[in-house]
Amino acid sequence: MMNNILLVGGSHGIGLEIAKRLQNDYKLYIAARTDDNLDALSCDYIKFDATADSLDTSLLPERLDGFIYCPGTINLKPFPMLSAQTFEEDMKLNFFGIVEVLHTILPLLKKSEQASILFFSTVAVKVGMPFHSSVAAAKGAIEGFAKALAAEFAPKVRVNVIAPSLTDTPLAKRLLGNEKKKEKMNERHPLKRVGESEDIANLAEFLISEKSGWMTGQILGLDGGMSTLNVN
Repeated sequence: MMNNILLVGGSHGIGLEIAKRLQNDYKLYIAARTDDNLDALSCDYIKFDATADSLDTSLLPERLDGFIYCPGTINLKPFPMLSAQTFEEDMKLNFFGIVEVLHTILPLLKKSEQASILFFSTVAVKVGMPFHSSVAAAKGAIEGFAKALAAEFAPKVRVNVIAPSLTDTPLAKRLLGNEKKKEKMNERHPLKRVGESEDIANLAEFLISEKSGWMTGQILGLDGGMSTLNVN
């Protein structure tokens, strides 16, 4: 019997790459604002906007074995240029979206023998970076939330977080829009390149699977060495 996975935000970028990896081994439900790029995938699409909609559980199976939440923002501006409303908007999409979906699907996750939950943070929570105050605040909330949930839900549900550095996705287009910008960002990382969606999807595939069955409450830095190495 295939495990059932709910992936929120799976039509672009990292979420799409994760969907490609999971579609053959799991019954995959993708909740996203659009079904762009999903035609060729084996999945059930649910139209869903994490900032506006309530998730319709009638479109989901009676049991969920995994939950992955991918929506995020990159609002990189000096603090004086970030309004309180911007902080609220970033928090709503990055963090409160998780809370609302999880409240809805928790009964389905608890029907699994052992469910796996996966969230996404950023290297900027561990490493203070200028112009990251809004996104770091929202993602920092996710990290604390995930550890608390992992403790509360063990051993029935595992909860882990991937904290990437800059990854070459449509969301990061403004920062990687030309070769000069990309080369500059490459040089900031000890491994001399920014991340690719495939890098993140490889780890996500492991964390959602039973291969990571003895791992919970972890914040996993996947950042080309940026958070732990100083080689410049």
